[in-house]
Amino acid sequence: MTIKVLIADDHHVVRRGLVFFLKTQQDLEIVGEAANGEEALALVGKLQPDVVLMDLVMPVMDGIEATKKIKERFSHTKILILTSFADQDHVIPAIRAGASGYQLKDIEPDQLVEAIKSVYRGESQLHPKVTSHVITHLSQGDKEEKLLEELTKRETEVLAEIAKGKSNKEIAASLMITEKTVKTHVSNILAKLNLADRTQAALYAVKHLRL
Repeated sequence: MTIKVLIADDHHVVRRGLVFFLKTQQDLEIVGEAANGEEALALVGKLQPDVVLMDLVMPVMDGIEATKKIKERFSHTKILILTSFADQDHVIPAIRAGASGYQLKDIEPDQLVEAIKSVYRGESQLHPKVTSHVITHLSQGDKEEKLLEELTKRETEVLAEIAKGKSNKEIAASLMITEKTVKTHVSNILAKLNLADRTQAALYAVKHLRL
C-alpha cells in the first residue's frame, strides 16, 4: 500500500530535502508541495493525500489554521506536524486543531518515515519533548474541571451570564434575583475558581461551560 504524502513548508531547501529523502522509500509517494497553509489546503482538496507533513510557521496561513481547516473539510487526511518548535504554545494548539502527530525537525530520517506510517495507521506520534506538554495540559484541564464542580447550580448560571458580558444589574434581571445576591455569587465564583476578575471568569466559562 503506497502512502500519498503532501509536504507543506515555506522553506524551499527543507521541502527539497524531504522530497529527496522520502522518494527513496518504496511505500511513500510525494504527491505535492505547498509553501504555505493556504496552498496546502487547496492541494489537499485537489490531490487527496493520506498524510500531510505540516510546518507550523508559514506565511499567508500558518500550519495550525491550515490543520484545522483541512480536518474540517477532509477528515480522513492525517496531519503530521514537522517543526522546530517544541513549546506548549505551539504544541497544544496544533493537537487541538486535529494533528495526529507532532515531530521536531531534528528527527532521524528513518524515524520520520515510521512516524508517517504510524499516523497513516491512525496512531498518534508525539516527539518525547512534546509529550510532557500534552500530559501537563490534560492534567491542568482535569483540575479546572474539578474546580467547576465546586460551584452551586446558581453560581454556574451566574458564570454563564458573565461570559455573555452582562453586568451585575443585567444578570440580576435575567435570573430574577437581587443585584446584591449577584455580587455575592460573583465573589464566590472568583474565590472557588482561583480567578482574579470577571474577565478571567468569562474566559474560564467559555472554555469549560462549552457555551
